Amino acid sequence: MEKHDVLVVGGGLVGCAAAWHLAEAGASVLVVDGGDFGMGASGQNAGSLHFQIERRFLEQGDALARQAEQTIALSRIAIEDWRGLGAALDADLHVVMEGGFMVAETPDQVALLEHKVAREVAEGLRMRLLDGDEARRIAPYLSPHIVAAAFAPDEGHADSRAVTPAFAAAARRAGASLRSRTRLGALARVRGGFEARGDGLSVRADQVLVAAGAWTPQVCALANLHAPLYPVALLMNATERTQRPRIPHLIQHVGRRLSMKQTHAGNILIGGGWPARLALAADGGFDPGTRPAMIEESLAGNLRAAVDVVPDVASLNLLRSWTGVTAVSGDQLPVVGEVPRMRGFWIAGGGSAFTLGPSFARLVARAMRGTATPELDFVSPARFDHLNSFMGQ
Repeated sequence: MEKHDVLVVGGGLVGCAAAWHLAEAGASVLVVDGGDFGMGASGQNAGSLHFQIERRFLEQGDALARQAEQTIALSRIAIEDWRGLGAALDADLHVVMEGGFMVAETPDQVALLEHKVAREVAEGLRMRLLDGDEARRIAPYLSPHIVAAAFAPDEGHADSRAVTPAFAAAARRAGASLRSRTRLGALARVRGGFEARGDGLSVRADQVLVAAGAWTPQVCALANLHAPLYPVALLMNATERTQRPRIPHLIQHVGRRLSMKQTHAGNILIGGGWPARLALAADGGFDPGTRPAMIEESLAGNLRAAVDVVPDVASLNLLRSWTGVTAVSGDQLPVVGEVPRMRGFWIAGGGSAFTLGPSFARLVARAMRGTATPELDFVSPARFDHLNSFMGQ
């Protein structure tokens, strides 16, 4: 049986980034993934760097919006992390941070924007509320129907397909071992640590970090723990390459599901949280390992929102549509930290894991080395500790 300081389960952005930080600090780290590295949500998402409070929080009422304010402190950290990430990893991640708009088309939406921006400014996020004409002076491609926009000058996007491989390469250079196509069949607490077995794997580790996205609940179940994360299937779209319109910004909508940005190659990526249909497993539960089915109404609705906000998009050919699976928690905030009932067992996942993922990974790696990380207190698994009160050890 091989021995490591840390076993990381999940070879996506967060898992590989945490492994890099831990290995750089001198820890012996093994990362395992049941498939190929970066092929889950880390490589299927559209690469938004969204630091404003997201529409998904605003549409659920004031209580959830107030809760989401706590993420602003992490967003400020993430802004600085992303600005230096390419240099730190010695990789071209195609990071573009020229700003982002959250637009409004109706008086009610404008009121929601005003309320949101006031909260963000109070929490120290750089924000400006613009009328429609001011927004179009910065982004002339926006529709004349846009009557206001919240502008965050630090928002942007990155190449999601480049980020995880860069973290994986950096982790290897730092001495971490990475193994793909290694599915766990057993994970148990033993005296002084944990033992895990799987496909050709028999390992003992002092600590375990589960960063397996939608598979996190299944991995935690091996250790007799509930993980409060749920799979969500989403749709994304890409147009043909174009230089007209040129969209250097991240575009979101305060009242409709929409995100838009232009890749370094010229394709316009269109998403924003439109649902796809999760596949069912043989046991009747959801199967995050099977590609979700597209919902026709989601495709039509997503493209309609895109054309209404950036009319020139209507002239472009749709090149590709795809679905992917991510994970959200019961309160839609991330879940990052140590499980109180099982010391040495850590979880990192949940919403905004691309935007905030590099910062989650850096902070959780610090916490695993014994350094206080108060920035993660509000996303700790401790808030769901009651779910494991009957599970025992």
